[in-house]
Amino acid sequence: MPLPEIHGHDEVRALLTRSARANALPQSILIHGPAGVGKERLALWIASLLVCQDENAPCGRCSPCLKSGKLEYPDVHWFFPLPRPESTSPEKLRDRLEEMRAVELQLYREKPYRVQEWEKAPAHFLQAIRTIQNLASMRPSVGSRKVFVVGDAELMVPQEATQEAANAFLKLLEEPPTETTFILTTSQPGALLPTIMSRVLSVRVGIVPEEDVRRLLEGSGMARGDDAAKIARRANGSVRRALMLAGGGGADTEREAGKAMLLAALSDGPVPRLALANERKPTGARAEFTGELDAFAEWLRDLLAVASGATERVSGTDGVPILKRAVEQRHIPADGIMTAIERVSSARDLAYRNVNPQLILAELIRHVQRDLSPAAAS
Repeated sequence: MPLPEIHGHDEVRALLTRSARANALPQSILIHGPAGVGKERLALWIASLLVCQDENAPCGRCSPCLKSGKLEYPDVHWFFPLPRPESTSPEKLRDRLEEMRAVELQLYREKPYRVQEWEKAPAHFLQAIRTIQNLASMRPSVGSRKVFVVGDAELMVPQEATQEAANAFLKLLEEPPTETTFILTTSQPGALLPTIMSRVLSVRVGIVPEEDVRRLLEGSGMARGDDAAKIARRANGSVRRALMLAGGGGADTEREAGKAMLLAALSDGPVPRLALANERKPTGARAEFTGELDAFAEWLRDLLAVASGATERVSGTDGVPILKRAVEQRHIPADGIMTAIERVSSARDLAYRNVNPQLILAELIRHVQRDLSPAAAS
């Protein structure tokens, strides 16, 4: 099955297309922006743009376009972070990682709208970078160019990997093989080595327009009509979140967790926030935690809608009574709610850097309690 049709980022794609047709794209590109907006899908689209045989690339009809769209073109290589395999010796780690990557690629071919979540924190290990180095040293198999897509590139330097992986990749960027393009993606450009940042063309993308998210849901058959529109609104520009909401994907559990965070933030004193923080595991389940933070941000946006008199914009009608009562009783300032939403975004960034979730949550709720207090308006 081909990859999903790309949605959003129209201006960026137009700019990249003009540059590619003028043969002006550099060999190293970094796509960065908010989490879940389709950066890796955009990177794979750029790969098709570069290997297309038609002058109006990407044509979507030639063999390289069709095969790259099915993740089957031998000169397009997609690498993404993986959790460390259990009971694998260092000597066999490289082969085991390649086996895991092959399995994941096949799953993407079969279920292109799936959302992968790992229990263990994934990383780009040095052995995977060695595989990229080896492939990059070879001549293209069938075309004139090789393209490497490296998703979540900031995970070359988390706790589970080592800076050695990033340094090894840096050598590739310093002396890239001819006719080779590297496309990195990240939601955390500040977490990359400065020396890597200095050697890439930085391309920032934003959230996906609500209408594009709705069309993606309807095109995938995962939601229709009013349901698709409602999910697109709740997704707040994130394709990943829209797919999770449409597919069930723990969305109800996340919403309940987000509600618990809101109630703790609306309470007084340290006890509720500390109790909530202590319920979390200090490590692991990063995807679960970031999803719950997304749900908390959704509740805060709903709170802002109620405080602004736009109740029709509330994503979940089940929360309207709670939100109205909070606004009426506490006289919550709108600017305080907006500050709180920004704090959740910053907390999400920390979660991606594998900071202890207990510490993140305790500090986040402490600050949001202040943001939502009537005193914040004065």
